[in-house]
Amino acid sequence: MNRVRLYWILQIIGWGSFAFVNIFFASLSQGISSVQLWAFVSLACFYLLSTHALRHVVKTYEWFKLGIFRLLVQTLLALLSLAVVNVLAQILINIAFGTLNPGEDFRALVIVVNLFVSFLYYSFWFLLYFLFHFLDNYNNSLKYEAKINEIRLNHLKSQLNPHFIFNALNSVRALVDEDPEKAKTAITRISNMLRFSLMMDKKQVIDFGDELETVKDYLALESIRFEERLEVVYLIEDEAYSYKIPPMMLQTIVENAIKHGISNLVKGGLIEIKCREGLQDELYIQVKNSGYLTNQKSKEKKKEGGHGLENTKQRLKLLYGDRSSFRIFNSGNQFVITEIKIPKQRVTLE
Repeated sequence: MNRVRLYWILQIIGWGSFAFVNIFFASLSQGISSVQLWAFVSLACFYLLSTHALRHVVKTYEWFKLGIFRLLVQTLLALLSLAVVNVLAQILINIAFGTLNPGEDFRALVIVVNLFVSFLYYSFWFLLYFLFHFLDNYNNSLKYEAKINEIRLNHLKSQLNPHFIFNALNSVRALVDEDPEKAKTAITRISNMLRFSLMMDKKQVIDFGDELETVKDYLALESIRFEERLEVVYLIEDEAYSYKIPPMMLQTIVENAIKHGISNLVKGGLIEIKCREGLQDELYIQVKNSGYLTNQKSKEKKKEGGHGLENTKQRLKLLYGDRSSFRIFNSGNQFVITEIKIPKQRVTLE
């Protein structure tokens, strides 16, 4: 079930139950009029709206990413403030429904008891919300760990596979005699890529610049193999370097473009990497490659075990939810574009 829908269902059931219990016991003790009934319903609605407002503040200012001491202080202050506002709301509701008894309702003891009871209700709500958030994040963390392990194995098996290493080493061997310095540089690039693959381990996100350097190493090695058949263009805005992205994500897309695009063209083609910042603090990454995407090719990729793009989609979903997007489409008859949108906000998994 959608988490927003579940949240509202629980809110309505929870505070609806609060109103029902109060109405039930009030009717048992002294009977209850329709005016008093609606007063209890109004109070339950105020609890619902005020706790929703607290949730909005918690999410907007990312309280659960604060240190434990600061979180505790801010939570206590917020709960006390809500308790005071709730007592005032009770007085206003009683005035509105004509059920206010000044001699009784304005006694210091009654006000203190109402403050304490309101504080307990809000504290209980916040505790439940915190536990739900913790369990939900823990569940997502387990899913992410399982997925990142799968991605690591798949990447080592099918992306940085022996076939690629074999091609790279053959290219280096051809350079050893004719251009020793270029051969040394190629060996360094292979080493950088392998080290990066191992170091990415369980990291959820890395600096965009680090990922881009690895992609440049990869494409430099492929340029040795394809020679003049491969043209590489980088269109990177400076703002892109302030973002973090999932490790191996951009490289997986570029490798897919080489494997299913450039490699199938006799004359080779173009790989263009374009990164720009959107209007609402999001990073758009586009990889354009020569070729043409058809449904048949998509089926063939699945048969060949081409799970890199599918893993990329799932990782984006786990890390960013609906704030990210992924799409791949044809640009005319000559190019395929893979586009990813990533928000600048920190990921929800810790």
